[in-house]
Amino acid sequence: MPDLFRSLIFVPGNNPRFLAKARNLEADIVCLDLEDSVPPGRKVEAREMVAGALRGGGYRSQVFVRVNSPDSGLIPEDLDGVLRGRPDGVVVPKVNGAGEMDVVSNTVERLERSTTLLLPSIESAAGVLNAYSIAAHGPRVCGVVFGIFDLLNDMGMEYSKDPGTALYARSKVPVDAAAAGVPAIDGIWQDIRDVAGFEADCRLGRSMGYAGKSLIHPDQIDAAHHAFAPTGPEIRWARRVCEEYRGALGGGRGAIQLDGRMIDEVHYKRALAVLELAE
Repeated sequence: MPDLFRSLIFVPGNNPRFLAKARNLEADIVCLDLEDSVPPGRKVEAREMVAGALRGGGYRSQVFVRVNSPDSGLIPEDLDGVLRGRPDGVVVPKVNGAGEMDVVSNTVERLERSTTLLLPSIESAAGVLNAYSIAAHGPRVCGVVFGIFDLLNDMGMEYSKDPGTALYARSKVPVDAAAAGVPAIDGIWQDIRDVAGFEADCRLGRSMGYAGKSLIHPDQIDAAHHAFAPTGPEIRWARRVCEEYRGALGGGRGAIQLDGRMIDEVHYKRALAVLELAE
């Protein structure tokens, strides 16, 4: 399973130049795409190109493949074509319910790839409603992705940079993921020229409980990593909490006051998680 989920970058599967450049990307997850970035008439070609890229290896990152949606009927062919290249995992787009994950899991099992991870993407009203059961589907599911644009289309809504856009759905997905014990990756930021907007959107996603961001351009990688990493003050505070709380436990106390704030076991656990992520 990937150690970090700060960045997942989509790479068109029918573009040889992008596939070659993707080997040197330092995103946490590089996702070779067979779905939205590939025109309908080039699906077979893209499948062959992605399979060849996987066999060639040399990627610095974990490598996933985004297959086509359950509704497309192409998943069996996609998996048969690309799993021979031994990707680390598969992104399953537009998942509406856990039953669709059954089909994917069964196909993977049939192809005897016991280590292949699954990353379902929540992109519809039904998917948002069923996010917990999707995230908790089984041990192959290593996280979930939130897809904003197809959700908006499903809801008959227009995209806006307003942080209130699809706020309920965007907030629900990481809650359901956390309840299922897996991380959630936030949706893409479309305007690659609006760096300040992207950074603010990352901070908002982190405040909602997302572990990282879906990306569409390499220039977004460093900013995403910075946004989803603990800050210097957070790390220093976490170290103080751990030191002081351990001392309190040794003295038989389960709660202390630190700089006017009450600290108990839950704060200690959070501090440990911050230090683990920083490391």
